[in-house]
Amino acid sequence: MRNLRIDFFFRRVVSAGRTGAEKSFIFASLTYRSTMTEKMNDNSTKHNGRSHWNRFRDFLREYFNLDADKASEEEVRDNIRKGVEFRGTNLWVLIFAIFIASIGLNVNSTAVIIGAMLVSPLMGPIMGVGLALGVSNFDLMKQSLRSLALAAGVGLATSTLYFWVSPLSTAQSELLARTTPTIYDVLIALFGGLAGIVAQSRKDRTSTVIPGVAIATALMPPLCTAGFGLARGDWAFFGGAFYLFFINAVFIALGTFLIVRFLKYKRVAIADPKVEQRARRYMTAVVVLTLGPSIYLAYGIVQRTIFESNAREYIERVLTFEGSEIVSAAPVYSSDSCAIEVMLLGRQVSDEAIAVARNQLAAYGLSGTALIVRQAGNDQSFDSGTLQNVLRSNTEILDEKNRQIKALKKEADRYRREMLPAADISRELGSLWGEHVERVSLAKAPVFMGGGQEPDTVVFCYITTPANAPLGEDQQKKLTDWLRARTKMRHVELMVQQAEW
Repeated sequence: MRNLRIDFFFRRVVSAGRTGAEKSFIFASLTYRSTMTEKMNDNSTKHNGRSHWNRFRDFLREYFNLDADKASEEEVRDNIRKGVEFRGTNLWVLIFAIFIASIGLNVNSTAVIIGAMLVSPLMGPIMGVGLALGVSNFDLMKQSLRSLALAAGVGLATSTLYFWVSPLSTAQSELLARTTPTIYDVLIALFGGLAGIVAQSRKDRTSTVIPGVAIATALMPPLCTAGFGLARGDWAFFGGAFYLFFINAVFIALGTFLIVRFLKYKRVAIADPKVEQRARRYMTAVVVLTLGPSIYLAYGIVQRTIFESNAREYIERVLTFEGSEIVSAAPVYSSDSCAIEVMLLGRQVSDEAIAVARNQLAAYGLSGTALIVRQAGNDQSFDSGTLQNVLRSNTEILDEKNRQIKALKKEADRYRREMLPAADISRELGSLWGEHVERVSLAKAPVFMGGGQEPDTVVFCYITTPANAPLGEDQQKKLTDWLRARTKMRHVELMVQQAEW
């Protein structure tokens, strides 16, 4: 473009009848001006690019800056050191929190478990380990590790003692949920540790971050679940639960270490740098060794979830045979082999139809899964475990219906007791005051008082008397007293109306 413009202007110069020297001078001037203009445009573009980047960088600094309300480094260190100490008050609070969490796990109460997590002081020594690694304070690290070991030991002993004497020995869902830690528990602990130390490093520590971290990372329940395993002699329970506690402790400490380094807290001067290097290697080894099994367990859980989801979809869409009903369908997952065991009742399903259903397993991501179909009539070898599950399910349904029937009968009996024997009372009234009573109406009803007082129950008796035989005041009083005695009710309202005919 530049050369075209120069040629255009140069032709105009030639057409103007300039001399050769004038033409050369004008051509050189135009070329120089064009070159300088392009350089200025390039510099402007670069300047605008740098300006946009600077604005974006300033935006990130403004909104993600941790220095705005940061507390002083000494204040943060002192607060964490106070939480590291495990004696006196902290130790007693820990014991009480362990008892609360153990009871919550034993009775399967989520609210009680959450309360125990809020009371627990276990976060202190764990954050102390992270701070000690971040600032290379190995005296603080030794103190934090000792306190953490003491807390874990006391927690295990307390929970083991509780579950040993507790009459409830069934592993409820809250206990079972804390025996198979995965990579997701690692991520929760890591981000919980990051959030915890960020909140701890602020001037205002009255926010809900620390309690929220205590609930999310759940240090207390797995420690109590490990105590349940010890009390019942179940080492699988103990190992899974204590591994979850160990995961939470390691990755909360790691999150604390990362934020301490990000905030550039001053390191403690050490005489031998090799000691610091060795401590970092140990920390890396612990993190890697802790992470490995959790990834493996998470992979297994993900694979099981995918298999069960695919199996349910396959059962709903493929295993629909006319005249036959699925009594039980049990997907069985294993790392070596998977199977779907189905029990059918009703019309016999042909082998050809079952073969067609087997050929569709791969289309639902179930390659290598065995389809086992059992039918009443030509296959009496029902799987006893599956049959027991079906019977147990039906028994539970019947028990629930029986409970509902019993409750309804109880409610009906209560209403029956509360109802007045109006027919009997009317006949008795006829025999006692027959000449004065033409019609009788009885009802029991609550009467609500003003001012929010409790309602009272009153018997209303409506009597119509003949025109030639009215009830006098004395007779009405006697009739009211008789009704109180007969109905066993303190409050009786008698309403008398004389017939007009």
